[in-house]
Amino acid sequence: MKIAIIGAGRVATNLAPALKQSGAEVVEVWSKSRTAAETLAGRLSCRCTWGALDDVTRQADIYLIAVTDAALPSVVGQLHEGREQALMVHTAGSMPLSLFADAAHERGGVFYPMQTFSKERAVDFARVHFFIEASRQDDAALLYSLALNLTADERFVHKSTAASRRRLHLAAVFACNFLNHCCTLSEEILGPEGLDFSVMLPLVDETVAKLHELSPRDAQTGPAVRRDDNVIGMQRAMLADRPDLQKIYSMLTKSIQQYD
Repeated sequence: MKIAIIGAGRVATNLAPALKQSGAEVVEVWSKSRTAAETLAGRLSCRCTWGALDDVTRQADIYLIAVTDAALPSVVGQLHEGREQALMVHTAGSMPLSLFADAAHERGGVFYPMQTFSKERAVDFARVHFFIEASRQDDAALLYSLALNLTADERFVHKSTAASRRRLHLAAVFACNFLNHCCTLSEEILGPEGLDFSVMLPLVDETVAKLHELSPRDAQTGPAVRRDDNVIGMQRAMLADRPDLQKIYSMLTKSIQQYD
């Protein structure tokens, strides 16, 4: 089974090598950027194209599309011609399966790995949950098998719907993206005292480790859940010169107390 990778960003840079390692035949990488296409294709020892999507091979069985949500409908529309019989699959959490039908493409699918990806760090796909959807049952079975080759654990492969994936993606924004941004703010708060963010890592590690044993609500600690109003008032005052951070602090404090 021949797979063409459309995109060379964070998701593709992690997913394509993992697919190859699992036994899939990755035959081509396409990207808007020549440098990105050549870099990823070099790791995979396969052909690459860049720029015009019309140059992408027409011989692949699966076109795995890992581009931005905004670009996805246009990319699908441009790939359709000459590849009508192939299975086209996107990796997005919040984009519907129906965009393939909107482009008059019969065989569409979703292969959503719910994980945070960076080019600088390899992901262990054995611990990644995949959410699968397809317009045909045989294609859904094919994508299920593809995901199972990566995770080797059927508990990590799930059938999904557009609605459930949208909900998952929203939850992931809170659990991952917002959490990471709070660490960015923490690093900024430490800066004036010359303290490095590395001093926070044992705390962050233990916070996450607890969630393997406790519910997030039961694991909550800190002045907000204890209702230490004197500490809360002092910390808000420390942020007087940063009203944006003061507002975030107050909103999160209120939210924590509402769940207590």
